[in-house]
Amino acid sequence: MPNIRTKGGNHQRCVGPHNFGVFDVDGSFQFSIAFEIANRAHATQVRKGTHIAYISHPMSVAALILEAGGSVENACAGLLHDVLEEAGPEYAKEIRTRLGEDVLRLEEGCTDGVPDATGEKEPWAILKERHVAHLKTVPDDVLMVSACDKLHNLRSILCDLKNGEDVFERFSVPKDKTLWCCDTLVTIFEAREAPYSREMREILKALA
Repeated sequence: MPNIRTKGGNHQRCVGPHNFGVFDVDGSFQFSIAFEIANRAHATQVRKGTHIAYISHPMSVAALILEAGGSVENACAGLLHDVLEEAGPEYAKEIRTRLGEDVLRLEEGCTDGVPDATGEKEPWAILKERHVAHLKTVPDDVLMVSACDKLHNLRSILCDLKNGEDVFERFSVPKDKTLWCCDTLVTIFEAREAPYSREMREILKALA
């Protein structure tokens, strides 16, 4: 998929064939399919340490992608970016069949690990180190989806901290490791001029 990147303040655009987030009829239908799959996959899930429906996160990621000028394929991947990781690899076939190989490629490019047959994942350090190395070389369209995912996560952390919640107790690793991972990823986003890099850096400064 061809990509065009132009700097635009805090929103560097990275667009595919459906330019600047404008949907035609086919694009709207594709987006509705992606939402249906994501909503079903995350139906019983909530955001870590909260009672917030999990689907709110991929919806926010898709919105950030569109606001940054992403294509309908980017936005569909935003809706689906956690499906394989949080709901299981068996969804890959449905995504490929109903939405195409390109959307599946974008989704898989944002996934840092899927559960095995017992529902377990590899250790956190292995997953994150591999994901960091992966993001250094992924195509721009994958990087866009990943950046929007990380921005919404960081916004949520900062908002909950301002509300007096002990956010870092929700995670499986200590605060310093969580922030190390975030800082490492943001450094990659900055180096590659991904959308929202500056906002992510400002949030990290507030969290330090």
